[in-house]
Amino acid sequence: MDTTLQDPLVGQVLDGRYRVDARVAVGGMATVYRAVDTRLDRELALKVMHPALAADASFVERFIREAKSVARLAHPNVVGVFDQGTDGPYVYLAMEYVAGCTLRDVLRERGALRPRAALDILEPVLAALGAAHRAGFVHRDVKPENVLIGDDGRVKVADFGLVRAVGSVTSTTGAVLGTVSYLAPEQIEEGGSGTRTDVYACGIVLYEMLTGVKPHSGDTPARVLHRHLNEDVPAPSAAVPGLAVALDELVASATARDPEVRPPDAVELLARAHRARAELTEEQLDLVPPRAREREAGRSAGPEDERTDVIARPLPGEEPGAGHTALLPRPAADAGPRGAARRRTALGGLPRRGVLAVVLALVAVLVTGAGVWYINTGQFTRVPAVIGTAEDDARRKLEGAGLDVREVRREFSETVGRGSVLGSDPATGERIRGNGSVTLIVSRGPETVRVPSLKGEPLDAAERRLKDAGLAPGAVSEEFSDTVPQGSVIRTEPAAGARRGPDSAVAVVVSRGAPIAVPDVTGDGVAEATAELEGAGFTVEVAPGRVDSPKEAGTVARQSAAGGARLGAGDTVTLTVSKGPRMVVVPDVTGESEDDARSALESAGFTVEAETSFPYLGDTVTGQSPEAGGRAAEGSTVTIRIKGL
Repeated sequence: MDTTLQDPLVGQVLDGRYRVDARVAVGGMATVYRAVDTRLDRELALKVMHPALAADASFVERFIREAKSVARLAHPNVVGVFDQGTDGPYVYLAMEYVAGCTLRDVLRERGALRPRAALDILEPVLAALGAAHRAGFVHRDVKPENVLIGDDGRVKVADFGLVRAVGSVTSTTGAVLGTVSYLAPEQIEEGGSGTRTDVYACGIVLYEMLTGVKPHSGDTPARVLHRHLNEDVPAPSAAVPGLAVALDELVASATARDPEVRPPDAVELLARAHRARAELTEEQLDLVPPRAREREAGRSAGPEDERTDVIARPLPGEEPGAGHTALLPRPAADAGPRGAARRRTALGGLPRRGVLAVVLALVAVLVTGAGVWYINTGQFTRVPAVIGTAEDDARRKLEGAGLDVREVRREFSETVGRGSVLGSDPATGERIRGNGSVTLIVSRGPETVRVPSLKGEPLDAAERRLKDAGLAPGAVSEEFSDTVPQGSVIRTEPAAGARRGPDSAVAVVVSRGAPIAVPDVTGDGVAEATAELEGAGFTVEVAPGRVDSPKEAGTVARQSAAGGARLGAGDTVTLTVSKGPRMVVVPDVTGESEDDARSALESAGFTVEAETSFPYLGDTVTGQSPEAGGRAAEGSTVTIRIKGL
């Protein structure tokens, strides 16, 4: 049943600005809506506090304070906060709308993920949490429901700072059962939380991504809490044979029961995740886990508890009743002996009251038949055929039939191209209420993709081809090449022809062109040196200020790349200008041996030449030029005379 129809906010405009279009989800403290900012004409998410919480002034004050703090946390992997306000009984946050699904949806659909995919999701989550930790925030509610995966593949963390504002008021909602699985031992024992409790929850999430199940299960929340306190999280490889030891160690360090043993914050855990990834081979990263077996999580928590934080439930105090369609029994109009007697009377001998009853009965039959006809024809429509069409075209076709797209599920297909529709739920031709919702099943393409050959293609064209093939452009590095034009691809890593999973990152090595030898321009005038370097294909910068140098004042004292060095076209060479040599007092070295004289003069910054008279057997300096005590340019030559025997 589409509960959006019963929500009084749908169709309203909050604060004269935010038009509420549809309800997305209901949590323990707020309802999330898809809305449109009519002032800026952009889609966003509107989180509206439940009326019971909005009536608590202290809660509202803390909520606003937290919202302002989180709004300052600008990070590409954090769901942005645009605005906060109050409209009558409604306290709301205007937030970035992420079209896609949650990590919980992915785990429910696929079970365990490949290690590469698990790390691809974990790393941006840790990047977001690391930025928060270094800014003084603690999330306090890390779990798959709060990890959003956009249709474009971006990973974002939602609900920063809100758990702290709620405090104990969420303890009685169904959402708590979902949170129990991610609580650190010290949260259970002491009630406190910090960066290490977020680290613990990330470790649990990583375990769940690698195995498809939660590490601690139980029939009741108390049982789960007991296991958090008294049992270590098992190694993921015990559930999925073949997982690398580095992944076991990563989970073990993050989920240590002693918080002092864990990484101090998400920044350190991210560094460990990077090191773990570097230790894994391509085969270990792409290990295919078993498809969802009969999952322990399904037996321990049950489907409802598993869905608590994702599927909207009735708000506190909402009971099935006037807002729900019901068939109410009517009391029998002909109960009792007199009625029984009337039922035994033949139609031909009926009194007027009996005839009236028959007429009313016939009218009721006609009305009922009309109602049945209306229910079976007027209120329902059939799902149009969208298989094989592009996702956007399928959306338009469904909307044209009066149907909404509830969600988009993506699956591998060897026969249907990436981005085209594999099927729908309900299926083509099935009857559905005229304002109902349909789930689209869209192809992700083949389960493995061959890396295309991109050598010689410009970078932007190569990145488009990778995306068209179902892969993701990865890191870009540069190398010199005598054969590949500048800006074009030399090779990819992995190489062309290798097979990788869809959306795997492919690193690209781009040509810097043929290397160019840097001319030596020291001692040249600045204008002359600049012209020569620019003529060779370099960019020239002149450093501010001047330095002492043996070079003539106003000429180039030194250059950032020495003469003969090989750089790429367009690289920058920085020139430092000389202010002339520094004048230094010439030391007196007469009477000293040649070696001592050389040492003293060179220490003062001079070069030394020696003149020795025949027969060259002497070793004592008898004179020098310039004379001792005078001043000469640093780097200039001092001549010493050594008298022969």
